[in-house]
Amino acid sequence: MKHLLFVFAAGAALFAQQPASEKPMDPKSCPMHGEHMKAETIADQRFAEMQERGNRSMGFDQSKTTHHFRALQDGGAIEVTVNDASDSANLAAIRSHLARIARQFTAGDFTSPMLTHGEIPPGAAEMQKLKDKIAYTYEELPTGARVKITTGAPEALVAVHRFLAYQINEHRTGDAVHPE
Repeated sequence: MKHLLFVFAAGAALFAQQPASEKPMDPKSCPMHGEHMKAETIADQRFAEMQERGNRSMGFDQSKTTHHFRALQDGGAIEVTVNDASDSANLAAIRSHLARIARQFTAGDFTSPMLTHGEIPPGAAEMQKLKDKIAYTYEELPTGARVKITTGAPEALVAVHRFLAYQINEHRTGDAVHPE
């Protein structure tokens, strides 16, 4: 108990020595500022490259569309919509792409995500092996389309959620990585 009181007293003394009006540090005065900025630049460059590959492999302009990846209790969903409801060209391309994705994933073919990301996403290899335990259903939305992914197999569910979490991060969607 004496030791705990000593630690508490020492901590309080150190805290009391800190100036109350200390200003937050200017990020540029951080000795690691250049490294932080370099990391951001690399991440932004990687994102731009992924967007460019996505334009080619998906067949529609990534900047004119919105991706969402939904982790659900029984699987998840891949949704893509146009940002402008009158954009019929990108709408048609989204629907064509997602209908193709549903067919490819059903067959265990995950080359499309590899073409977009330049690597095989986590979970895809397991989804390929467990293809008979996962269903992929294409659905049209008013301004896009969705591929609903469902499974009752726990190991497939883990793979689907890993795949979707990767997509959420890579596409910077801000979607929840845990099931809704």
